[in-house]
Amino acid sequence: MTPQAIRYEFHLRHAPERVWKALTTREAMAKWLMPNDFEPRLGHRFTFRREPIPQLDFDGIAHCEVIALERPRLLAFTFRGGVLDTRVSFRLEPEGDGTHLFFEHSGFDVNDPRQKFSFDAMGKGWSSLGEKLDEVVTASPAANC
Repeated sequence: MTPQAIRYEFHLRHAPERVWKALTTREAMAKWLMPNDFEPRLGHRFTFRREPIPQLDFDGIAHCEVIALERPRLLAFTFRGGVLDTRVSFRLEPEGDGTHLFFEHSGFDVNDPRQKFSFDAMGKGWSSLGEKLDEVVTASPAANC
């Protein structure tokens, strides 16, 4: 198996601290990703919930654990559900008045047809991450996000 990764880079017009809050606040995360019980705490185990996808052996619950947390620079967590056992990471760097966001979702075995399907579908979904985060940050008062 040669693991494959989905990678994107985004420029956001908001300061890293505001982007960080959108990435690490449960309510904000639910707006740009999925309902969850996330807490920004190293070792915290949490879940994302969505509709089940039986053909992928996915019951609709992604089991996750925060494995890296460096405020306001780095967030990484495991993402396990159905046939997937992957890792998601977000790295933020100040860039002018905004933030450069490096995103990676890694650990897909694209030789497995179900993981290849997930890789392709999630790759398309993650491509709009920058836009979704921008909407959440813009809609939130500066004090909250």
